[in-house]
Amino acid sequence: MAELAGDAGAAAPEHRRFTVPEDLAGSRVDAGLSRLMDISRSQAAVLIAEGNVSSNAKRVGKSLKLAAGMVLDVVVPERRDPLEIVEEVVEGLKVLLDDDEFVVIDKPVGVAAHPSPGWVGPTVVGGLAGLGYRISTSGAPERAGIVHRLDVGTSGVMVVAKTENAYTALKRAFKERTVDKVYHAVVQGLPDPLAGTIDAPIGRHPGHDWRFAVIEDGRDSITHYEVLEAFGKASLVEVHLETGRTHQIRVHFAALRHPCAGDLTYGADPRLAATLGLTRQWLHARELSFDHPRTGERVTVTSEYPQDLSYALEVLESGNA
Repeated sequence: MAELAGDAGAAAPEHRRFTVPEDLAGSRVDAGLSRLMDISRSQAAVLIAEGNVSSNAKRVGKSLKLAAGMVLDVVVPERRDPLEIVEEVVEGLKVLLDDDEFVVIDKPVGVAAHPSPGWVGPTVVGGLAGLGYRISTSGAPERAGIVHRLDVGTSGVMVVAKTENAYTALKRAFKERTVDKVYHAVVQGLPDPLAGTIDAPIGRHPGHDWRFAVIEDGRDSITHYEVLEAFGKASLVEVHLETGRTHQIRVHFAALRHPCAGDLTYGADPRLAATLGLTRQWLHARELSFDHPRTGERVTVTSEYPQDLSYALEVLESGNA
Protein backbone atom coordinates (compact mmCIF):
# COMPACT_ATOMS: atom_id res chain seq x y z
CA MET A 1 0.00 0.00 0.00
CA ALA A 2 1.34 3.46 -0.85
CA GLU A 3 0.27 6.82 0.46
CA LEU A 4 1.53 10.37 0.04
CA ALA A 5 2.83 11.89 3.24
CA GLY A 6 1.95 15.56 2.89
CA ASP A 7 -0.16 17.80 0.70
CA ALA A 8 -0.89 16.48 -2.76
CA GLY A 9 0.10 19.82 -4.23
CA ALA A 10 3.31 20.21 -2.23
CA ALA A 11 6.39 21.26 -4.09
CA ALA A 12 9.28 18.87 -4.68
CA PRO A 13 10.97 17.08 -3.07
CA GLU A 14 8.14 14.62 -2.78
CA HIS A 15 7.76 12.51 0.36
CA ARG A 16 6.22 9.07 -0.05
CA ARG A 17 5.48 6.26 2.42
CA PHE A 18 5.12 2.58 1.53
CA THR A 19 4.00 -0.39 3.60
CA VAL A 20 5.69 -3.60 2.41
CA PRO A 21 3.10 -6.22 1.28
CA GLU A 22 3.41 -9.96 1.92
CA ASP A 23 4.55 -10.78 -1.62
CA LEU A 24 7.67 -8.61 -1.26
CA ALA A 25 8.77 -10.08 2.07
CA GLY A 26 12.33 -11.37 1.78
CA SER A 27 13.18 -9.15 -1.21
CA ARG A 28 16.14 -6.80 -1.14
CA VAL A 29 14.99 -3.25 -0.54
CA ASP A 30 16.21 -2.01 -3.94
CA ALA A 31 14.24 -4.74 -5.73
CA GLY A 32 11.18 -4.19 -3.57
CA LEU A 33 11.28 -0.42 -3.94
CA SER A 34 11.56 -0.84 -7.69
CA ARG A 35 8.22 -2.65 -7.74
CA LEU A 36 6.51 -0.43 -5.18
CA MET A 37 7.42 2.78 -7.04
CA ASP A 38 7.29 1.33 -10.57
CA ILE A 39 10.84 2.50 -11.30
CA SER A 40 13.97 0.65 -12.43
CA ARG A 41 16.10 -1.15 -9.90
CA SER A 42 19.02 1.15 -10.69
CA GLN A 43 16.83 4.20 -10.00
CA ALA A 44 15.82 2.66 -6.68
CA ALA A 45 19.48 2.00 -5.87
CA VAL A 46 20.29 5.67 -6.54
CA LEU A 47 17.58 6.81 -4.11
CA ILE A 48 18.98 4.46 -1.47
CA ALA A 49 22.62 5.48 -2.09
CA GLU A 50 21.63 9.15 -1.75
CA GLY A 51 20.18 8.41 1.69
CA ASN A 52 16.63 9.12 0.56
CA VAL A 53 15.11 5.85 1.85
CA SER A 54 14.56 5.17 5.56
CA SER A 55 12.64 2.89 7.91
CA ASN A 56 11.92 3.77 11.53
CA ALA A 57 13.83 7.03 10.95
CA LYS A 58 17.02 5.14 9.98
CA ARG A 59 18.51 5.13 6.51
CA VAL A 60 18.53 1.73 4.84
CA GLY A 61 21.12 0.02 2.66
CA LYS A 62 20.20 -1.56 -0.67
CA SER A 63 20.90 -5.11 0.59
CA LEU A 64 18.42 -4.87 3.47
CA LYS A 65 15.81 -7.65 3.34
CA LEU A 66 12.22 -6.48 3.49
CA ALA A 67 9.65 -7.79 5.95
CA ALA A 68 5.88 -7.71 5.53
CA GLY A 69 4.41 -4.64 7.21
CA MET A 70 7.70 -2.73 7.20
CA VAL A 71 7.20 0.97 6.50
CA LEU A 72 9.55 2.70 4.06
CA ASP A 73 9.80 6.48 3.89
CA VAL A 74 11.12 7.79 0.59
CA VAL A 75 12.19 11.29 -0.33
CA VAL A 76 11.98 11.78 -4.11
CA PRO A 77 14.19 14.78 -4.92
CA GLU A 78 13.28 17.18 -7.68
CA ARG A 79 15.33 16.31 -10.73
CA ARG A 80 15.68 18.42 -13.83
CA ASP A 81 14.59 16.85 -17.10
CA PRO A 82 17.93 15.77 -18.64
CA LEU A 83 16.70 16.93 -22.06
CA GLU A 84 15.54 20.34 -20.88
CA ILE A 85 17.24 23.24 -22.67
CA VAL A 86 18.61 25.62 -20.04
CA GLU A 87 18.93 29.11 -21.49
CA GLU A 88 22.12 30.64 -20.13
CA VAL A 89 25.03 32.77 -21.20
CA VAL A 90 27.92 30.31 -21.47
CA GLU A 91 31.28 31.80 -20.59
CA GLY A 92 33.73 31.58 -23.49
CA LEU A 93 31.12 30.68 -26.11
CA LYS A 94 31.74 33.17 -28.93
CA VAL A 95 30.00 33.72 -32.26
CA LEU A 96 32.55 33.63 -35.10
CA LEU A 97 30.11 34.04 -38.02
CA ASP A 98 26.42 34.91 -37.94
CA ASP A 99 24.49 34.14 -41.13
CA ASP A 100 20.75 34.03 -41.89
CA GLU A 101 21.05 30.27 -42.44
CA PHE A 102 23.53 29.24 -39.73
CA VAL A 103 25.76 30.43 -36.91
CA VAL A 104 29.39 29.38 -36.45
CA ILE A 105 30.62 29.40 -32.86
CA ASP A 106 33.80 28.93 -30.87
CA LYS A 107 32.90 26.18 -28.40
CA PRO A 108 34.80 26.34 -25.10
CA VAL A 109 35.96 23.24 -23.25
CA GLY A 110 33.45 21.84 -20.74
CA VAL A 111 30.41 22.53 -22.93
CA ALA A 112 28.34 19.76 -24.54
CA ALA A 113 26.67 20.20 -27.92
CA HIS A 114 23.17 19.54 -26.55
CA PRO A 115 21.38 18.25 -23.42
CA SER A 116 21.54 14.51 -22.77
CA PRO A 117 20.93 12.09 -19.89
CA GLY A 118 23.81 12.22 -17.43
CA TRP A 119 25.02 15.69 -18.48
CA VAL A 120 24.17 18.61 -16.18
CA GLY A 121 26.63 21.20 -17.49
CA PRO A 122 26.24 23.96 -20.10
CA THR A 123 25.37 23.21 -23.72
CA VAL A 124 25.78 24.91 -27.09
CA VAL A 125 22.01 24.80 -27.63
CA GLY A 126 21.36 26.46 -24.25
CA GLY A 127 24.17 28.96 -24.77
CA LEU A 128 22.79 30.09 -28.13
CA ALA A 129 19.32 30.41 -26.60
CA GLY A 130 20.90 32.53 -23.86
CA LEU A 131 22.33 34.81 -26.54
CA GLY A 132 18.87 35.24 -28.06
CA TYR A 133 19.14 32.82 -30.97
CA ARG A 134 15.96 31.03 -31.95
CA ILE A 135 16.70 27.90 -33.93
CA SER A 136 13.91 26.55 -36.15
CA THR A 137 14.77 23.08 -37.42
CA SER A 138 13.31 19.59 -37.42
CA GLY A 139 14.59 16.80 -35.21
CA ALA A 140 14.53 16.50 -31.43
CA PRO A 141 13.96 19.91 -29.77
CA GLU A 142 16.94 19.47 -27.42
CA ARG A 143 19.21 19.07 -30.47
CA ALA A 144 17.84 22.04 -32.41
CA GLY A 145 20.21 22.95 -35.22
CA ILE A 146 22.95 20.52 -34.22
CA VAL A 147 24.44 18.98 -37.38
CA HIS A 148 27.72 17.79 -35.83
CA ARG A 149 29.28 17.63 -32.38
CA LEU A 150 32.53 18.25 -30.56
CA ASP A 151 33.41 16.31 -27.42
CA VAL A 152 32.82 18.11 -24.12
CA GLY A 153 36.60 18.16 -23.60
CA THR A 154 37.38 19.52 -27.07
CA SER A 155 37.26 23.22 -27.94
CA GLY A 156 36.94 24.96 -31.26
CA VAL A 157 34.86 25.83 -34.28
CA MET A 158 31.36 24.39 -34.69
CA VAL A 159 28.46 25.22 -37.02
CA VAL A 160 24.79 25.21 -35.95
CA ALA A 161 21.94 25.42 -38.47
CA LYS A 162 19.34 28.14 -37.96
CA THR A 163 16.86 27.14 -40.65
CA GLU A 164 15.37 23.92 -41.96
CA ASN A 165 17.10 24.47 -45.29
CA ALA A 166 20.51 24.78 -43.62
CA TYR A 167 19.81 21.85 -41.31
CA THR A 168 19.05 19.55 -44.23
CA ALA A 169 21.95 20.77 -46.38
CA LEU A 170 24.57 20.67 -43.63
CA LYS A 171 23.47 17.25 -42.34
CA ARG A 172 23.86 15.95 -45.89
CA ALA A 173 27.25 17.65 -46.28
CA PHE A 174 28.62 16.00 -43.13
CA LYS A 175 27.21 12.63 -44.17
CA GLU A 176 28.69 12.91 -47.67
CA ARG A 177 32.01 14.15 -46.23
CA THR A 178 32.12 17.37 -48.22
CA VAL A 179 32.86 19.35 -45.05
CA ASP A 180 36.57 19.90 -44.38
CA LYS A 181 37.28 19.51 -40.66
CA VAL A 182 40.76 20.61 -39.57
CA TYR A 183 42.00 19.96 -36.03
CA HIS A 184 45.23 20.82 -34.30
CA ALA A 185 46.57 18.48 -31.65
CA VAL A 186 49.69 18.23 -29.52
CA VAL A 187 50.67 14.57 -29.34
CA GLN A 188 53.41 13.01 -27.27
CA GLY A 189 56.67 12.18 -29.02
CA LEU A 190 57.25 12.50 -32.76
CA PRO A 191 55.00 10.54 -35.15
CA ASP A 192 56.83 8.56 -37.84
CA PRO A 193 56.27 9.28 -40.68
CA LEU A 194 55.86 13.04 -40.24
CA ALA A 195 52.79 12.97 -42.48
CA GLY A 196 50.47 10.09 -43.13
CA THR A 197 47.06 8.47 -42.90
CA ILE A 198 45.70 6.37 -40.06
CA ASP A 199 43.12 3.93 -41.41
CA ALA A 200 41.95 1.81 -38.50
CA PRO A 201 38.38 0.84 -37.45
CA ILE A 202 37.06 2.23 -34.16
CA GLY A 203 34.47 0.78 -31.80
CA ARG A 204 33.64 0.70 -28.11
CA HIS A 205 36.46 -0.59 -25.95
CA PRO A 206 35.69 -4.20 -24.98
CA GLY A 207 36.61 -3.56 -21.36
CA HIS A 208 35.50 0.05 -20.81
CA ASP A 209 32.09 1.32 -21.95
CA TRP A 210 33.19 4.96 -21.74
CA ARG A 211 36.24 4.48 -23.94
CA PHE A 212 36.77 3.64 -27.60
CA ALA A 213 39.51 1.63 -29.26
CA VAL A 214 40.84 0.35 -32.55
CA ILE A 215 39.08 -3.00 -32.94
CA GLU A 216 38.72 -5.39 -35.85
CA ASP A 217 34.94 -5.10 -36.22
CA GLY A 218 34.76 -1.36 -35.55
CA ARG A 219 33.49 1.33 -37.93
CA ASP A 220 35.73 2.55 -40.74
CA SER A 221 37.78 5.49 -39.43
CA ILE A 222 40.29 7.53 -41.44
CA THR A 223 42.55 10.27 -40.09
CA HIS A 224 45.09 12.28 -42.15
CA TYR A 225 47.83 14.13 -40.28
CA GLU A 226 50.92 16.26 -40.76
CA VAL A 227 53.46 17.32 -38.14
CA LEU A 228 53.65 21.13 -38.03
CA GLU A 229 56.29 21.48 -35.33
CA ALA A 230 58.35 19.09 -33.20
CA PHE A 231 59.31 20.01 -29.63
CA GLY A 232 61.09 16.84 -28.49
CA LYS A 233 58.67 15.52 -25.90
CA ALA A 234 55.65 16.39 -28.05
CA SER A 235 54.64 17.54 -31.52
CA LEU A 236 52.01 19.91 -32.89
CA VAL A 237 50.10 18.15 -35.67
CA GLU A 238 47.41 19.22 -38.11
CA VAL A 239 44.66 16.67 -38.59
CA HIS A 240 42.10 16.34 -41.37
CA LEU A 241 39.24 13.99 -40.56
CA GLU A 242 37.77 11.95 -43.38
CA THR A 243 35.33 10.28 -40.98
CA GLY A 244 33.91 11.58 -37.72
CA ARG A 245 33.88 8.84 -35.11
CA THR A 246 33.61 9.56 -31.40
CA HIS A 247 37.10 10.23 -29.95
CA GLN A 248 38.60 9.41 -33.37
CA ILE A 249 41.73 11.58 -33.16
CA ARG A 250 42.38 10.59 -29.54
CA VAL A 251 41.97 6.88 -30.25
CA HIS A 252 44.03 6.86 -33.45
CA PHE A 253 47.02 8.66 -31.96
CA ALA A 254 46.84 6.59 -28.79
CA ALA A 255 46.95 3.47 -31.00
CA LEU A 256 50.17 4.86 -32.55
CA ARG A 257 51.53 5.34 -28.99
CA HIS A 258 51.45 9.09 -29.47
CA PRO A 259 48.43 10.06 -27.33
CA CYS A 260 47.26 13.65 -27.18
CA ALA A 261 49.12 15.47 -24.42
CA GLY A 262 46.95 15.70 -21.33
CA ASP A 263 44.64 12.88 -22.46
CA LEU A 264 44.90 10.65 -19.39
CA THR A 265 41.91 8.61 -20.56
CA TYR A 266 43.96 7.34 -23.49
CA GLY A 267 47.35 6.86 -21.86
CA ALA A 268 48.98 10.30 -21.81
CA ASP A 269 51.84 10.92 -19.37
CA PRO A 270 50.36 12.67 -16.29
CA ARG A 271 53.74 14.29 -15.49
CA LEU A 272 53.92 15.97 -18.89
CA ALA A 273 50.28 17.03 -18.55
CA ALA A 274 51.08 18.68 -15.21
CA THR A 275 54.15 20.42 -16.64
CA LEU A 276 52.06 21.81 -19.49
CA GLY A 277 49.23 22.82 -17.15
CA LEU A 278 46.76 20.60 -19.00
CA THR A 279 43.60 19.28 -17.37
CA ARG A 280 42.25 17.91 -20.68
CA GLN A 281 43.54 16.68 -24.02
CA TRP A 282 45.39 19.18 -26.21
CA LEU A 283 42.94 19.02 -29.09
CA HIS A 284 41.28 21.92 -30.88
CA ALA A 285 38.85 22.14 -33.82
CA ARG A 286 40.89 24.71 -35.73
CA GLU A 287 39.01 25.22 -38.99
CA LEU A 288 35.73 24.29 -40.66
CA SER A 289 34.95 24.65 -44.39
CA PHE A 290 31.58 23.91 -46.00
CA ASP A 291 29.37 25.05 -48.87
CA HIS A 292 26.87 27.75 -47.96
CA PRO A 293 23.44 26.01 -47.77
CA ARG A 294 21.78 28.64 -50.00
CA THR A 295 24.45 30.19 -52.26
CA GLY A 296 26.83 27.25 -52.57
CA GLU A 297 29.79 29.55 -51.87
CA ARG A 298 32.57 27.95 -49.84
CA VAL A 299 32.66 29.17 -46.23
CA THR A 300 35.78 28.79 -44.07
CA VAL A 301 35.95 29.76 -40.40
CA THR A 302 38.99 29.51 -38.12
CA SER A 303 39.18 29.36 -34.32
CA GLU A 304 42.14 30.61 -32.26
CA TYR A 305 43.64 28.45 -29.50
CA PRO A 306 42.11 29.02 -26.06
CA GLN A 307 44.28 30.12 -23.15
CA ASP A 308 45.04 26.69 -21.68
CA LEU A 309 46.24 25.27 -25.00
CA SER A 310 48.26 28.40 -25.82
CA TYR A 311 50.02 28.18 -22.46
CA ALA A 312 50.95 24.53 -23.04
CA LEU A 313 52.42 25.44 -26.44
CA GLU A 314 54.45 28.25 -24.89
CA VAL A 315 55.93 25.83 -22.36
CA LEU A 316 56.88 23.41 -25.14
CA GLU A 317 58.37 26.19 -27.29
CA SER A 318 60.43 27.44 -24.35
CA GLY A 319 62.04 24.01 -23.95
CA ASN A 320 61.01 23.80 -20.29
CA ALA A 321 58.75 20.77 -20.70
